[in-house]
Parts: sequence; structure tokens; C-alpha cells
Amino acid sequence: MRSRISLFAVGHATSIFLAITFAICVGFDLLFPSHAMYQSWQKLLPGFEWISAKSFTIGLIESYGYGWYVALIWVPLYNFFAARALPRK
Repeated sequence: MRSRISLFAVGHATSIFLAITFAICVGFDLLFPSHAMYQSWQKLLPGFEWISAKSFTIGLIESYGYGWYVALIWVPLYNFFAARALPRK
């Protein structure tokens, strides 16, 4: 049984997930300004302001980068502990 997961796959999947989530949240903020979360994005994403094409692009890039940050920490930890949990032959 193979217990290792791919850093490449998890990195891209997590990054794309976060970028799509960011885009959906920006759309939600535009549709429902009374429930806007852009103040949170301003704190989490350096350079993000409300709203311009440049700011939106910065938010997408930084969201994608956060996905790789998560993957670079999580995947090696998972692979390490999964390898230790395998029964010894």
C-alpha cells in the first residue's frame, strides 16, 4: 500500500481551492455589501485593497501562494507520519 501523497498535486489543489474561494468571497461582498468580509482580506493579504483589478489580482496570487504554504508544511508531515504508521515487515 502506498502511503505517500504528492506535494505537487496537493499544492496545486489547495492553491486553486483558496484562489477560487477568494474570488467567490469577493463576488459575495459585491452582491451583499452589508455582509462584506473585505476588511478580513485586507488583514490577511498584504497589498489588497477594496476593489480594483490590481487588488483582485494580488489577492488571487497571494491566495494561491498560501495554498502552497499549507502544502509545503502539511504534505511532508503527513508523509512522515504515514510512513511511521505502516506496519514493519
